[in-house]
Amino acid sequence: VQLVESGGGLVQAGGSLRLSCAASGITFNVYNMGWYRQAPGKQRELFATITSGGTTNYADSVKGRFTISRDNAKKTVYLQMNSLKPEDTAVYYCASREVGAVEYNYWGQGTQVTVSS
Repeated sequence: VQLVESGGGLVQAGGSLRLSCAASGITFNVYNMGWYRQAPGKQRELFATITSGGTTNYADSVKGRFTISRDNAKKTVYLQMNSLKPEDTAVYYCASREVGAVEYNYWGQGTQVTVSS
């Protein structure tokens, strides 16, 4: 199983980035997917999820600014990030959780997002 994130980088506050996470080795359409992030000195935060059926959920910290989506044919989950703030600076990880499982059990290597003020 492999999850590979891409699309991170440096952006000014107010800007946008789109992250992608390509999956292989899993039956993608039966997995729920999530995006986590971890800033230096802070706990890892699960902030966006999408079920196998396409239902989304967001943490208050990103609601209205970030959009998670998925393309089952491409086995890819996306994260569109708009109106970025310096406090969004973190390493962003995608993770997968098989339908019915409690924990996310597969993780990508992470991609750095840095938002300058």
